[in-house]
Amino acid sequence: MSEAPPPSPLRDLLLRLSTRISESLATVPYTPHRASNVSVKAFLEPLLLPTATVKDFALACALLSSSAFDSSGILSWVPSHLSSLATSSLSELSSGYQAELRDGNDYLVVLPEKRLVLELMPEVLPLLKERIQESSINKSDESDEFSAASARAPVGFAILAAFQFRWFLTQVDYPHLGKLCGLVIPCALTAVDHWSAVVKGQGMIILAHVGKNVDAAELGGYVDVILDACCQNTASDDEIWHHVVEASVVLVTLTQRSNPRSPWFERMLNEMISHLERQPRNKDRRIAWLKSADSLFNGVGLVLLAHFKRIFPLFFQWMHADDNETIILVLKSTYIILRLTWIRNSPFIAKLVAELALVYKEAALRTAREDIRANIYQILILLQDSYRLCVPRSKGLQFNAAWDKHRSDPDLTTLTLSLTGRSNTKTVPSEDCLRQGSVSVGSMIS
Repeated sequence: MSEAPPPSPLRDLLLRLSTRISESLATVPYTPHRASNVSVKAFLEPLLLPTATVKDFALACALLSSSAFDSSGILSWVPSHLSSLATSSLSELSSGYQAELRDGNDYLVVLPEKRLVLELMPEVLPLLKERIQESSINKSDESDEFSAASARAPVGFAILAAFQFRWFLTQVDYPHLGKLCGLVIPCALTAVDHWSAVVKGQGMIILAHVGKNVDAAELGGYVDVILDACCQNTASDDEIWHHVVEASVVLVTLTQRSNPRSPWFERMLNEMISHLERQPRNKDRRIAWLKSADSLFNGVGLVLLAHFKRIFPLFFQWMHADDNETIILVLKSTYIILRLTWIRNSPFIAKLVAELALVYKEAALRTAREDIRANIYQILILLQDSYRLCVPRSKGLQFNAAWDKHRSDPDLTTLTLSLTGRSNTKTVPSEDCLRQGSVSVGSMIS
């Protein structure tokens, strides 16, 4: 849309809404955030002047609305009533814009409150990209460091732009977002490439939103660049690592789902596992990864066998973590991996059974013991069935041999009886068994 003033009724509405927000903003006490080098209130005020454009007003509302999801503290001074006022005011202006437009332009059949945001994107995103880039580091210049980048433009402006970018983008979803990829992706990559963890985190949230709301084909030639950016940011700060993991998993499964042996799956798994190996006791990191990893496991499928030597040592350690959430998540991930691969021919079967028996007993002292034990029982049933259904009868006793070491443990009596009671149940081999029977498991884990 052009910078020309809108028709008079819309202009009157804009003036009324901006005045209302400006008056509310003036009453709010403001103390700059200790880590901020910009005055956010001073940044907002010009965007709400009577001479401000629709774009200015939208940028101000986007920033005030962003306080609802700001964890950096830079917008913590914005009260909830002002944030809500900004959100409702922009929605009201958008409805007024839709009512006055009436141009028969049907390529944007969207809710009225979305129409204005979509129309503003071509103007807003290049501006925000430039503002983020002003304090970025020029990687081609070895002397260009954080201090030099901040000297060119305070990083606070990049942080504000990143919040505005996230707000604008998350207002758009499928199928409209796909048409904007050529505009959105360069801006998102600029944010992801920034040295500020806050800016980078917002960029990752944006990439995850893109991955959930576009078709793979709509990413065009950006696929490799996006996945490379995800891999390079695997070692990000604790505060944003969960965003990096989510974006990485969403995008790699979207773009590589038809190719389990994709080098991007391989690289991403190796990058994530390497990082977890360096900090296996970091609770937040392991939980973030376990919450997102199931999609990654399903995308890789049987190729996971090649990663057993690195995955299971981490899993065995996490099964004895201090928190219930880690234990339940790692047990659920273990079940998914076994369902996708069957562990029957690997050297990890005895160790896994032993660890599960120990965790089952340790659960007696935990508040989540019923959930933990239910997950363990589910895994053992899967193991038991994998031998009975998928392994020749001459080898069908391997699970029993692994479990025999724990059969006489009085703390496992109930579990042993349950497993023994299933021994005579007749079942039919699954399609997974039949399909995987021709795969050389040993060659993949050697």
